Amino acid sequence: MDGAEEEARAGLSDEDRAVLAFAARGWASPGERERAIRERLGMSPVRYYQQLNALLDDERALAVDPVTVNRLLRRRQENRDRTH
Repeated sequence: MDGAEEEARAGLSDEDRAVLAFAARGWASPGERERAIRERLGMSPVRYYQQLNALLDDERALAVDPVTVNRLLRRRQENRDRTH
């Protein structure tokens, strides 16, 4: 881990890091993912997605997990492009 990543990791809460780690996983179905959000993270799916979207715009999250953040940013933009 380099200095910038360590600094970014220190700036994120434990919950933020847990949300990022959770987002990095793949799920067989949306129902399985939502059940796991409740059980593993102890939050509602709505709260999870709100926090995840905020993290996608946070430079510290990008420094900690650039692969996951960039993948989800691309997916978010694709969804926006489809609806506009």
